[in-house]
Amino acid sequence: MALPIRIAPSILSADFSRLGEEVRAVEAAKADLIHVDVMDGRFVPNITIGPPVVKSLRKATRLPLDVHLMIVEPERYIEAFVEAGASWVTVHAEACRHLQRVLHQIRDAGAKPAVALNPATPLSALDWVLEDLHMVLIMTVNPGFGGQEYIPQITRKVSELRERLAQRAPLVEIEVDGGVKPANVAEVAKAGANVFVAGSAIFGAKDYAEAIRSLRRGAGGV
Repeated sequence: MALPIRIAPSILSADFSRLGEEVRAVEAAKADLIHVDVMDGRFVPNITIGPPVVKSLRKATRLPLDVHLMIVEPERYIEAFVEAGASWVTVHAEACRHLQRVLHQIRDAGAKPAVALNPATPLSALDWVLEDLHMVLIMTVNPGFGGQEYIPQITRKVSELRERLAQRAPLVEIEVDGGVKPANVAEVAKAGANVFVAGSAIFGAKDYAEAIRSLRRGAGGV
């Protein structure tokens, strides 16, 4: 069963002085999700936003909010983010001492659970939780900052993950985040990804709709 192609603009690259307008603009441009990077300055070397901004975004768009928690002790904040409006919540395997418990916490709070893996984290970190997931986020850059270049060897990691999922959890989606653009989206889609986070490739373009169409076409979507 082919999974839907989804384009998820990352607000990390948006103009925060008019964030509501930016989100409404990419919704009008036919984005599928809004990707929200939450950073705490501890798990990654940057600080971004918290539940109040997610709550404001929820009022600005009808699109699902794909909230990516790049924070330590994510279990302390899951309910707050879901209550604020998160539709999908992604936690890092590297940040969770009891990963399966945290995934159940996300689902019990009313959101779809996902796990992110940093570039150097092996797929074996997911061996005992695949059936608990809605999505796996493969970082294609080292997290913390937007505008980085895609790490090409991660394409093989995506391919290997898709093979594992085909055996055990074929409906689990694969998201890629970092350096995704029209020039490389086709190869990542061929490897098995179906959700594509793009920051500067969309918010750095003059025409958001054309940028999203270009990514979707490259990924094999309509």
